[in-house]
Amino acid sequence: MKDVLGRALREHFFDGQEYKLWVHDHIGPKVEMLVPVYFRDFDSMPDLEQTALDLCYGKVLDIGAGAGSHALALEDMGRDVTALDISEGAVAVMEARGVEQLLQADIFELKGPQYDTLLLLMNGIGLVGSLSGLERFLLHAGQLLREGGQLLFDSSDVAYLYEDGAPMPKDRYYGEIDCCYEYRRVKSEWFPWLYIDRDTLSKIAEPLGWRVELIDEDETGQYLVRLSR
Repeated sequence: MKDVLGRALREHFFDGQEYKLWVHDHIGPKVEMLVPVYFRDFDSMPDLEQTALDLCYGKVLDIGAGAGSHALALEDMGRDVTALDISEGAVAVMEARGVEQLLQADIFELKGPQYDTLLLLMNGIGLVGSLSGLERFLLHAGQLLREGGQLLFDSSDVAYLYEDGAPMPKDRYYGEIDCCYEYRRVKSEWFPWLYIDRDTLSKIAEPLGWRVELIDEDETGQYLVRLSR
């Protein structure tokens, strides 16, 4: 798979490039993703992300860590954190930025060790791709968490995307969205991304033995949850 996001992160960090990173989906026009967002410090992060970082305890796995900003903030807070990303470019940037513990891997292929906190921010839970992918992830996450551990992530209900006449899909959950990145006129392969409303999350997670706790919600409808066994 073309590492389009990784290239954007590398060129921004190492070369100071300011080319635009676009996100395409199957619903509407492409949207610019501001690359500097991946390089924020703690004080520049939204309240939901700051709250999530404050709630991290024990041995932390930052899943889909990107440029490593959340991992670096956790290191500054004295947390024992490992940053994981599938992108070679992202991992190279994190290493250069000084992230101490790194893994380049697919989360679904990770077998150990166990952690006290699994963290996915900036809609990171979307990497599961679908409702069935979420169920698969929750089963896998249960194997990665120590007793008393927690899963922290943010997401949102994207029903609003269909308010202007876009037809609600009939063959899938409306928060299952096909996306691709575009950077310097190169596009990634299309990939599925999940945005999930809280009621649907609870209907999937609770029968699998997870307790779903709403931590906070902002004015845009983005919410932070903690799942525990």
